[in-house]
Amino acid sequence: MQNTDKYIPQFFAVKNPTRKWVQKSIIEHPPVWCSVDLRDGNQSLIIPMSLEEKLEFFQLLVKVGFKEIEVGFPAASETEYTFLRTLIEQNMIPDDVTIQVLTQSREHIIRKTFEALRGCKNAIVHLYNSTSVAQREQVFRKSREEIIRIAVEGAELCRNIAEETGTAYRFEYSPESFTGTEPEFALAICNAVLDVWKPTPDRKAVINLPVTVELSAPHVYADQVEFMCDNLKYRDAVVVSLHPHNDRGCAVADAELGILAGADRVEGTLFGNGERTGNADIITLALNMFAQGVDPKLSLENMPEIAEVYERVTRMHVPDRAPYAGALVFAAFSGSHQDAIAKGMRYREEKNSSRWTVPYLPIDPADVGREYETDVIRINSQSGKGGIGYLLEHNFGYVLPGKMREEVGYLVKSISDHAHAELTPAQVLSAFTDTYVNIDTHVRLTDYHFEKKTGICAAITLEADGVSHELKSCGNGRLDAVANAVKKYLNIEFSNLTYEEHAITRGSASQAITYVSIETPAGKTVWGVGIHDDIIVSSINALFSAVNRSMEE
Repeated sequence: MQNTDKYIPQFFAVKNPTRKWVQKSIIEHPPVWCSVDLRDGNQSLIIPMSLEEKLEFFQLLVKVGFKEIEVGFPAASETEYTFLRTLIEQNMIPDDVTIQVLTQSREHIIRKTFEALRGCKNAIVHLYNSTSVAQREQVFRKSREEIIRIAVEGAELCRNIAEETGTAYRFEYSPESFTGTEPEFALAICNAVLDVWKPTPDRKAVINLPVTVELSAPHVYADQVEFMCDNLKYRDAVVVSLHPHNDRGCAVADAELGILAGADRVEGTLFGNGERTGNADIITLALNMFAQGVDPKLSLENMPEIAEVYERVTRMHVPDRAPYAGALVFAAFSGSHQDAIAKGMRYREEKNSSRWTVPYLPIDPADVGREYETDVIRINSQSGKGGIGYLLEHNFGYVLPGKMREEVGYLVKSISDHAHAELTPAQVLSAFTDTYVNIDTHVRLTDYHFEKKTGICAAITLEADGVSHELKSCGNGRLDAVANAVKKYLNIEFSNLTYEEHAITRGSASQAITYVSIETPAGKTVWGVGIHDDIIVSSINALFSAVNRSMEE
């Protein structure tokens, strides 16, 4: 690409980083989660949410389990102000939920924010001003000292209003554009704010370190976070919070490494919604922890419902490949993937294992409300015999013989290939039954009787071309006796008759299914399947299916 010389790194790496976080391999407990969907997510929408939509989204966030929810910038617009007042006046905020409101470090905005909070039980007032070199030089044209003064004056005003009104709200400070700020200056301005608030372990302050624009690889951010955690004043009374944006596509990684580096809290959104490329995706973060055996303390068991509400009120779309939540993330079309998943599922059942180690599936889809029948094994022309066999078994209870699976696999793949489309489970079942089950295109059984003599003798009635024929023959078993009668009448030969049978394990009716193969004089193996309430009729139907199919070869 051209013009690369116009770009230079705009971040400030920590000098001589300690990198204690490198020694950690897993996040052992979840952070405090703060949803900013109703502020950072809402302000990025082409059509911002209406009051009713914001109220519904707030209720969803409460249901999911968020205990801290940033509800907006009440001084920014009448809609934002009205939303907050509605939550308070209609008593919609649970006692164990703290709402958070954002305010710039400007007097009239701070005062309007406190006015909007009137009557609220639990709140965090989130104060911010920008601190990066680019913002200081280009936007505000102020010195470091002047930028610190803006932050300190805002912190003092927040403290004074809280004391005047008798509210015990907690405070949060963000050095906006933290990632473009010199670490030493970010530390100095945060400590100056903390000196005003003088937090205690009983009333902690939040220092939020936003990746306002993602400027570096995640390990650099982790170094910056660790530097702040190691050097902030009042550390036992400070909650260190992260607010990653996703400009480089690394917001989740930023958050995970930031937690390893000592952060206590993460601000983010459902599905990563937010301005520009979005925020840290809390669903991905939480389920990454879940996949490692750590309870994220969020209720994500009904992912389809969460996605439905999100898509409807934001008019955004959850991408098909979004981790854990996308429509296709658990889907396996590839034959080798399907085979491995099917074998993994059977292995888990055989071992009665409580541990989840199924290949290609990092978590059990059922744990987030997804269904194996429609979400895991997906059938198209790339599918394999293992996946098609597993679908027929898991969805419909048909356990195909191993030697039959390949033939059925080719049949289904061919149908998908010619249609240029994915096949639903119902279409796969239809293809299977139409081709193999109870086939009576040329001859069909209408009656039968067995008598035990030397071996077993069969008296059967079959119908061919609308005419009934009574036949008798003997054999070493019922099916062999019927086969000999059919051979004699039709004047055909087939050999190596094999069969397998089992009860159908899906559905309300108790039925038997039998798989029969015969070998024609040309050496071709032909399969037939029979289904009936009576296992004997099921076997005979399977034989007739194979014979009828052989007559069409």
